Amino acid sequence: MITRLPSLLTLCVLLGLLFHNGVPAFGQVQSTVREEPPIQDNSFLVEEAYNQERGIVQHISTFSRMWNSKDWTSSFTQEWPAPGNWRHQLGYTVVGMHSGSYSGTTGGMGDAILNYRYQAIGTGESRVAFSPRLSVMIPTGDVGAGRGTGSAGLQANLPVSIVLNRRVVAHWNAGSTFVPHAQNAGHFRAATVGYNFGQGLIFLANPRINLMLETCFNKFQSVVKSGVTTWSSIAYISPGVRWAYNFRSGLQIVPGLAVPIGIGSSAGERGVFVYLSFEHPFGSSAGR
Repeated sequence: MITRLPSLLTLCVLLGLLFHNGVPAFGQVQSTVREEPPIQDNSFLVEEAYNQERGIVQHISTFSRMWNSKDWTSSFTQEWPAPGNWRHQLGYTVVGMHSGSYSGTTGGMGDAILNYRYQAIGTGESRVAFSPRLSVMIPTGDVGAGRGTGSAGLQANLPVSIVLNRRVVAHWNAGSTFVPHAQNAGHFRAATVGYNFGQGLIFLANPRINLMLETCFNKFQSVVKSGVTTWSSIAYISPGVRWAYNFRSGLQIVPGLAVPIGIGSSAGERGVFVYLSFEHPFGSSAGR
């Protein structure tokens, strides 16, 4: 989801299912089977283009652990529809992390993020949705321990979601990050930029169980010395699964598991990703 966080056989299966059995649109499932609402805004590494509905709040916790680099990251995100207009969504993310490349350091808080997203096209019941996001990065992490950028920054992301058929939904992301006064452990500063691209395929085995395949690529600058940066990149393909528990109160709990596998410049790296979401009504105005 956010810059650096973090099976070809699965891809072939999903593409095969795309052309198997002509069936109604995904939005029709949501409108006819209200007692079993489908899982929608719960991707792991690729952002989906669906804002929170009016009167619905979501709490998301994640944890990832990479085996070779020894990096781990945990996060907590909360997303709220803006009062009076669900097309505007507000949220924040707090991060805990440890960078294995910084020997002798311990885990701690990373940079925090404030998010605003606008539902420009579509809704969760549309075939096509587009919901650009603008985020402000707050330098709460320790640069010396590899847990922060040392400067406030901006990030923009352009998520697009398209229902390919009743069983398969695709998501695309393209975004960029700019940190005007990034800092390294040696206290040198420089302006840095980064780019992120992602693509995800979701197969609805049924409304409560989804198979997932996400691919993400990040290219970013790091500070070398004052005014000097160097480029790095990371890329992962990540098969996963998510499932839902739906309650009569409107509460939906969505756990999930994925296995990120490094490709390209990240080949040889792999890890585990754990996801948990709680989504429920608040106040007395749930629903649009």
